[in-house]
Amino acid sequence: MSESSLTEGPLPLPPEAPLPHRKIIRGWLLPLVQRSTLRPIALLALDYVFFVALAAAAVLLDAWWARLLAGMACGFVIGRLFIIGHDACHQSLTPHRRLNKWLGRIAFLPSLTPYSLWDMGHNTVHHGFTNLKGVDFVWAPLTQAEYEGLSPARRFMERVYRSGWAPGVYYMIEIWWRRMIARDKTATAERPVFSRDCALVLSFAAVWLGVLVAASFATGRALLPMLGFAFVLPVLFWFAMIGFVVYVHHTHVKVSWHDDRAAWQRAQPFVSTTVHLTFPWRIGSLMHHIMEHTAHHVDMSIPLYKLKVAQARIEELLPGRIVIQRFSWRWYFGTARRCKLYDFTRRCWTDFKGRATSEPAPLPLAAG
Repeated sequence: MSESSLTEGPLPLPPEAPLPHRKIIRGWLLPLVQRSTLRPIALLALDYVFFVALAAAAVLLDAWWARLLAGMACGFVIGRLFIIGHDACHQSLTPHRRLNKWLGRIAFLPSLTPYSLWDMGHNTVHHGFTNLKGVDFVWAPLTQAEYEGLSPARRFMERVYRSGWAPGVYYMIEIWWRRMIARDKTATAERPVFSRDCALVLSFAAVWLGVLVAASFATGRALLPMLGFAFVLPVLFWFAMIGFVVYVHHTHVKVSWHDDRAAWQRAQPFVSTTVHLTFPWRIGSLMHHIMEHTAHHVDMSIPLYKLKVAQARIEELLPGRIVIQRFSWRWYFGTARRCKLYDFTRRCWTDFKGRATSEPAPLPLAAG
């Protein structure tokens, strides 16, 4: 089958019609599941060239502002590499399972992401139970009662996380540190591969730092600014980037959370809990189309280089069903102001005082 076959098939579904079962919607996208081998390897190699070149620029350039820009751009490329690794972890990058595992680990190295732990937390938990309270932990909103039961220090951190200014702080502390690097190793889900993958990324960090120390001695340049521009800044930019991306994928006044599994299943969460965030100037393309997120949740086997077509197909066939949002900083900070806590009884977002800030979500109906 070819992508041209997408012009044939089902007609757009009327907005009042029941949403089809996920298997039916995935069938609409079947031609886009085909994967290649050389194309993703070329993308990975190209992004690694960019990563090394920008890290070198952050070391060798003279002007502080040029080193600052190079460090930030390096962090952005770390995000691009991570998206490639994310696809490999979903087994959607190439047709070869073993190759995907190796490419994923290689792509994850600059982001210091342990492959197997990301696989468990993202593929199994997040995709398996998107926006189901008590299971999906990524940006899971508290209720007012839960918030008021926190210590003052923890309430302060919750306010920081949901201020709109600190998505990177949230990801670094709550996801990367607490659930991966400093996780509870006595948990029943602990496996030896988790420690091996953590050792791999921490070894990469040690080599990265070692190269910068050697470069400092070789060039006679001050070590601390070199570490700041070529290591700390790229990693912090990456944390901010991933924290922001995950937040906007599933936080919106039109996106619901659920605390009842039956209602959650009826809500068809692979469609109703995701946001397609659009950007000007082809910024979405620069992020390997990770913002075409509804299509990704409908079928994780669609490779990143076909997500744009897949997203357009879903939006054509399900008019009015997909949350599509054009990005602006006004929208983003407005969302951060409204989406503080969630009231599962009223099915709406609230502020920290429990005042409703969104319309009640409709009661989910059974799939057609």
